[in-house]
Parts: sequence; C-alpha cells; structure tokens
Amino acid sequence: MKERAATAASSPPLGATERIPRCMSTQHPDNVAMPFFAQSAPLTADDEVREAYYAFSHLGCDEQMWDFEGKEVDGHVVEKLLSTYESFFAEHPIGESVHLTPRIPNPALEPTQAKVVLEVLQSLPRHADIARVFHDRERPPILELIHPMTTSARELDRVREYYERFVAGMEHVTLGADERPLGAWFGRFSPSTVRMIPLIEDRDHLLAADDLVRDYLRGKELEYMRVFIARSDPALNYGYLSAVLLALVALERLDALERETGVAIYPVIGVGSVPFRGGLSPRNVDRVLSTYPSVQTFTIQSAFKYDHPPDAVRDGITKLRGRGRSAPVAIEQDRAIELLDRLIARYQAEVQELAPLVNTVARAVPRRRLRKMHVGLFGYNRESAGVSLPRAIPFCASLYSLGLPPELIGLAAVTDADWSWLRATVPSIEADLVDAARYLDRDALASMPSRVRESVHRALSLIDAPQVDTEHAEIAREVRRVTESGGAAMTELIVRAAALRRFLG
Repeated sequence: MKERAATAASSPPLGATERIPRCMSTQHPDNVAMPFFAQSAPLTADDEVREAYYAFSHLGCDEQMWDFEGKEVDGHVVEKLLSTYESFFAEHPIGESVHLTPRIPNPALEPTQAKVVLEVLQSLPRHADIARVFHDRERPPILELIHPMTTSARELDRVREYYERFVAGMEHVTLGADERPLGAWFGRFSPSTVRMIPLIEDRDHLLAADDLVRDYLRGKELEYMRVFIARSDPALNYGYLSAVLLALVALERLDALERETGVAIYPVIGVGSVPFRGGLSPRNVDRVLSTYPSVQTFTIQSAFKYDHPPDAVRDGITKLRGRGRSAPVAIEQDRAIELLDRLIARYQAEVQELAPLVNTVARAVPRRRLRKMHVGLFGYNRESAGVSLPRAIPFCASLYSLGLPPELIGLAAVTDADWSWLRATVPSIEADLVDAARYLDRDALASMPSRVRESVHRALSLIDAPQVDTEHAEIAREVRRVTESGGAAMTELIVRAAALRRFLG
C-alpha cells in the first residue's frame, strides 16, 4: 500500500496527526465478559466513569466516546474523572493528551431526546470551569461532538451555531438595565465554539460523504475535520459486503476531497469485533488496518476490551497507535455501486423473512449497557422498511446463536466475476467470511427460508472450507430447541456460545 503523499496543500500542521486520537474507546455493548470494575450487569453510570479511566490509563486508548445517543450516561463525567484520578489527569489533560467526545442524539430523528442536545451543549462551559480550576489554566476538556445519522451540513451548523450564540455567546449578553454582561456573573463561557464530527450511516449519504463534508467546509477556515464512517448500522441495513463497499467508497472520496480542498480530513470508523460489524479484535488488527488504511481513528468496543486477555488488548491498541496511515484502498466505484444494488436487494429480502425468528431470540440476549430504543434505519423507518429489527449487536448475537452467521446472508447475489473482483480489491473479505463460517451449523439450514439457504451455500462455495467449531454448533442446536420457550435457559446458552466466539454480537 503506497504511503500518503505529503503535499504542501494537504499535509496537516506538524504534530496534528499525533493530536488526533487513534483509538476511541466506546460503550457499545458487544462484550460477553463483564469488566472487573463493574458493580453489576448492565454497567452503571459510575462503572462507565471508571471504564473511561481504565481505557486511558491501562489500555492505552487516547479517546473515549461519551454516548448520549440511545443510552444513559453521567453528565458530570469530567468532574468525577478529575476528582477521582487526580494524578493521572494532571499528567494527561483531557482535551490534549486524551480526549472525551460526546455523541449527541439527532434531534430530527429522536424528538424525545432532542433536548438532551441542549443539556450537553450547556454543560461544556461547566466542564471547562472544572478543568480550569484543576489545571490552573485554560484547558477546555471537551471540544468536539459526534452527530449521528448526519444527512446534511446544515444539521452540523445548526448545533455549532446554537452553541456559539446561545451558550458561549451568553458571556457577553446583558440583562435588562444591567451594565455588566453575564460573564461577570457566571464567569467565562469556554470553549468559544465546538467542532462537529458527522457520523454518516445510510447508503445515500455514505456514497456522498465528500459532498456533505465539502458543503460543511465551505466558508470556514478549518485546520482539519474528522468524519465518522459507520460500519454496524450499514451492515444491519444492507448486509456485510455492502457495508464494506460503502465504507471503502466513502473513504476514497474523502481522500480525494482532502486533496481538492487542502483541509486535512481524519476519518473515524466504527468497527466492532464480529466481522459483520467491522472485525476489529486484538487478533485481527493487521487485517482491519489493511482494509481501512486511510482511517485515523478506530473504535475500541467492549468485546475488544473485555473478551480478550489484557495483555493482548494492550498489544492490539499499541499496534493501532504505532501504525501510520496510508492511502485508502483503491476501488472501482461504478462497479461497487452496481454490485451494491444487487447485494442490498437480496440481503433485505432475506432479512425480512428472518426477522420474526431474530426478534424472538433477541429478547433473550443479555443486556450489557442501559440502552434506549433502537437507532438506525430499521429503527427510524420501520414502516417503510417493512420490518422491525433489534439493534445490530443483538441482531448478530441472535443469528450466531442460531448457528447462522449474518455475514453469509444475501451472498447469493455474488457472481463469480464479482467474487474475483472483491478478492482482488479487499483481500480481507475472504478471511472474514472464513472466520464467520466457523460458527455455521449446517443443521440449522433445514429450518431457514430457501433464499437464506441459497446464500449460505453460495458463501461456502466461495471460500475454503472452514474448521467448524463443533462445541458452538452443539449450543446452537440447543438454542433452536428452546427458542419458543426462551427465558433464562436460552440466555445462558447465548452467553456460552458468545464466550467461544469472544464477542456477543
């Protein structure tokens, strides 16, 4: 893979790459094992504060997503971190050495959570006050926000402008006959602005990620911009292969935009441990780096952190942080888009037939975090999609527990010519499918819809015969036997199977 060209127009300022996080610890609940510091399952809000410190201090992550989208989190996290772990954060200031990055709800798609956005924005100066006292100088700890399901630059500008005008801007406002501004009463309102990170999740906007970012950059003097490419929800909505292709097209177009504008663009990609959701685990770091070489920041989700030995986790994070970025995988975009249309149509047809079974099993998948309602296309557009599905993690957990790896769904759409091109373009695809197929129980196929059977047989014809995990297959048979009764017995079986895989879903 060729190294990224260093040009005067596109090179970031000296040291900028080091400041941009490489490993973003997240709160995605894809883990089987609970961390040693957990007081209970699901994790409590206090557990997640401890988790942020653990990810920074013991694992080597340089960023923690603080997830207000779809879950409950502690709004006083900065104060709790600084007061509880004083010596660590005195040496590693939040916002400089390590980063705390909230993901806010999307007000347009989550109206019941819309005002959480206002609460997050109003909290930023309070966090800055706490950090100022702690460090005895100006060090705002939170400078960026992740905006999910981004579909336009205006959505990002709306949040940024609200913060600048109605939060930071309040410092200079006077009330009634007062001569002194509010800043004289409440103190500084810092930071003065907030950087927005668009999280792009649906097909149309992933394919137009460059247009969205170009629109946001217009009229601004930005040193750089981070852009978050989703992998889980695109896989849930369009299938495993489609999610890979969408990410690769988006990354190549963002790379071209960087050269066009001269603004450094640092992609983030949301990868879980299961191949369906990205395939990043301590043992697969090299594979993911080769698939997404232009990505700056990789998510380190819960299965990565807690379902492997701590030394292996630290080694994986060290490898990620030690490897530099290079040019994105070159992809024939017209060919990818033509294949996407066929893959998505086939995958969605099969998923609609599987949905009732998936929803039945998903009710027994154990909860690892306190999540709210589903966020994603199948959640937002349940009526138009014609199907209701759980979130991506219980979706994967359900199908794996039944002996049907979700990576294999929809692959009947892949022709021999498609497969030759895919293998030449993304060599890791075959290894991912082999890993997934290890957990296929062929006995499960008899009870599956005919189109699903066709896709599984097609998938097996494309790869070398995997070494089947017979213990996992035995558990899957038992899961299918108790599917109707469900309850604690099925939950126990789901956990046993997940422990063998080293991820829940």
